[in-house]
Amino acid sequence: MTRRELNAALVAGAVLAALPVVAAVAEVTGKRPLPAVRRDGGKPLMQALEERRSIREFSDKPLPAQVLSELLWAAYGINRPSGERTAPYWRHVMVTDVYAVMADGVWLYDPTSQALEHHLEADLRAQTGQQDFVGAAPLNLVYVAHGERMKELSAEERRLYASVDAAFAGQNVYLYCASEGLATVFRGAVDVAKLGSAMKLADGQFVTFAQTVGYPKG
Repeated sequence: MTRRELNAALVAGAVLAALPVVAAVAEVTGKRPLPAVRRDGGKPLMQALEERRSIREFSDKPLPAQVLSELLWAAYGINRPSGERTAPYWRHVMVTDVYAVMADGVWLYDPTSQALEHHLEADLRAQTGQQDFVGAAPLNLVYVAHGERMKELSAEERRLYASVDAAFAGQNVYLYCASEGLATVFRGAVDVAKLGSAMKLADGQFVTFAQTVGYPKG
């Protein structure tokens, strides 16, 4: 066995050995740890901007955990010791949550521990939009705002500022997808009241936008 083959075997063995631990942690805490984010990869910014586009045809191939981790970090992860995020946000108040809606349920992204927190078991992908492709794509991100944190604003202003925050995160996702060869589309064609009810959001929370992510079809 070569050194490379030996190293690969050791890594594979370590991953397999860790799986029961990860499963146990998820069962006890309700959280699914995500792999550490690699911050030194990807395409140059100008190339990612050149390749950024909306794509509405998706393969049903699931996203690897590493890709999911880095995608969520790009959207709204912590990028400084101070706890600040990869995307700007309204008046320095964090009002946006990012939910990952997948076949195995609805998960809340927790940037502080780089993990997914279990929210619902139901597969709500088809309810995240009004286009057929949303129900088959492996991932739909749902941007949810905490209106109760914006008390001084009217309902209309809350939706406006929260939508801007969601759009910042959505553009980060676009650039990550362009860099990694993924397909994505940021969507406003969402029955936000129906989706919010299906997601069992707390009082004061509301859906702003959704974004489908996956591998391109074909």
